[in-house]
Formats: sequence, structure tokens, C-alpha cells
Amino acid sequence: MVQSLTESRALALLLARYRQPNSARSIFELTITAVPFFVIWALMLVIVVRGHWIGLLLALPGAGLLVRLFMIQHDCGHGSFFRGRLANDWVGRAIGVMTLTPYDYWRRIMRAITPIRVISITEASGDIDTLTVSEFAARPRWRQILYRLYGHPIVMFGVGPTYLFILRHRLPIGMFRSGWQPWLSTMGTNIALAVLVAVMSGLVGFWPFLLVHLPITVLAGSIGVWLFYVQHQFEDTSWSRDETWSFHEAALQGSSHYHLPSVLRWFTANIGVHHVHHLCSRIPCYRLSDVLRDHPELAAIGRITLLQSLRCVPKALWDEEGRRLISFREANIEQKRR
Repeated sequence: MVQSLTESRALALLLARYRQPNSARSIFELTITAVPFFVIWALMLVIVVRGHWIGLLLALPGAGLLVRLFMIQHDCGHGSFFRGRLANDWVGRAIGVMTLTPYDYWRRIMRAITPIRVISITEASGDIDTLTVSEFAARPRWRQILYRLYGHPIVMFGVGPTYLFILRHRLPIGMFRSGWQPWLSTMGTNIALAVLVAVMSGLVGFWPFLLVHLPITVLAGSIGVWLFYVQHQFEDTSWSRDETWSFHEAALQGSSHYHLPSVLRWFTANIGVHHVHHLCSRIPCYRLSDVLRDHPELAAIGRITLLQSLRCVPKALWDEEGRRLISFREANIEQKRR
């Protein structure tokens, strides 16, 4: 177990040897993800067009493969999937059309929220806003209701991801004054997406295209938000105020090791080894398992299983005194005790 800041820094230096990507392995990983995705997409289209609605069940493995493509795009954004920046950027941009995520715009956001979440204390760094118990109590009733709705599973993992990937990513929201690059990335992705939809509509028809790609996209978006959520919103996470925050401590203690079954680890491209990723974001996804194999002491840090992750959903408030995430029910109990 890594116990001190000094050990965390030493470990970060040690992990540097895993940073070098293997070009052949990267091409292989991309191929075994993209080819099955397009095969399933085409097979789903053929089945659904013939009136067999059971073909929609293929949206689940299709979404899993789209999630894996997104994780490859994520690695490209960190410059870790290929050795050269040009390869990383253009593969990332191409995948961004399929994932509805403008690559350069999203990469800038990703770098702004990495490493890890920090309580500021009124706003957490990241896409998921989390209030402290005292902040929530100080809000008027109507804002408390809105916050509860915001964190409701139907909104967080259903409506929210659909809005994020289909609508919000169409404009560089939050970066209107950040220069031309976010606009170029977003508009370039939108144009490429429009061309793709036009071509596919001409080949197979607009509604069949939508009937196939929309469920895959919606499912993949929900899975992606769920992964981000449980990798940061778990009970024993470590958040701190700006003046006490440390990169290395936050990387290891502020994100989870989401220990998934082997099949799900493959579909999510080892993103569950999130604490190691944040400690050294330049490690390619296919080498994260090597890190745990060579350094088994890291496997126990922040470890949560698939079953345990379901208990993370109610954890909506940060308890500053207990230094842990708690539910509204737990907050009410604590308030009565005090």
C-alpha cells in the first residue's frame, strides 16, 4: 500500500517506464475494436430493416464497442495511444465523429479537469458538481430540489448523457472566449457528422440509420457517464481544499480502481484502473493491466467491485468532517445527531 506523498511521487516516477506505446499493439487494439463495431452496426441495420426488432438487442454490444472507441479517443487526447502527436490527433478526431465528441474541444476540457476532483469548496472540478453538506443546507428549498433532481439516476445516467453527447457537444459551451480551436474542433466535427448522416441516409435511409445509431449512442453515453461517476463518486474518495491538495495523493486516493469482470474490462479498455491512469496519464490503456500485475499493491487502493459500485449512486454530498461522500439520508441523520 502506498502510504505517503513521497511514496506516491516515487511510484509516479516508477510508472514512467510503462508510458511508451507500441505502434503495432495500438493498431491491433484499434482494429479489433473498430471492425467489430462496424460489423455489428451493419448486422443490426440488416435485421432491423427487415422488421425484426430483436436486432435492437445488438445495440448493447455495439454500445460497448463504441465505449471502447471512446476510451481509445481518450488515450489519444492524452497523447498515449500512438507515439506521434499527428497519429493521436487524427485518430482521435475520426473517432470523435462516431462518439459525437469534438476531439480538440473535449481534450482541452479533459486536461482542465485532470488530475482528479478538488473541492473548491463551492464547486467541484469536473463534469459532476457535488456540494458539501453545509453548502446544500444553505441553499433555498427550490435549489435543493433541483440538486436532488440533478443527481437522480434517471437524469444523471439517462437524460444527462443524451443531452451531453447529442446536444451540448454541438457547441463549445464554456469555451466561447478560448480562441478559435474549440470552435474549429466543434464545427469540424459537426460538419463531418452531417456529411456522415447525409451519406448514410442516401445509402440506407435516414430513419433506418437513426434507428440503429441512436440507441447505440444513447447506451454508450450512459455507460460512459456511469464510468466517470463511479470512478470519482465513491465513499472513500479523497477530496481536499485547494490549499491542501496534492496531485500525487489526489491521483491515487481521489479516484477508484473499478474492478470489473474480464469482459467488461476489455470493453472499457481498462479505464477502471483509474487511479493509475491519473497518476500517469501517458500510460496506454493496454498497459494498465501490466502495472497492476507488476505492482499488485496498487490493486487494493480505492478498489470497488461492480456490486459495490451500485452503492455509489446515493452518495451525493461531501461530508467535510468525516471526509467522505454521504447520501441525503446519512446527512439528515448526522444533522439530527448534531
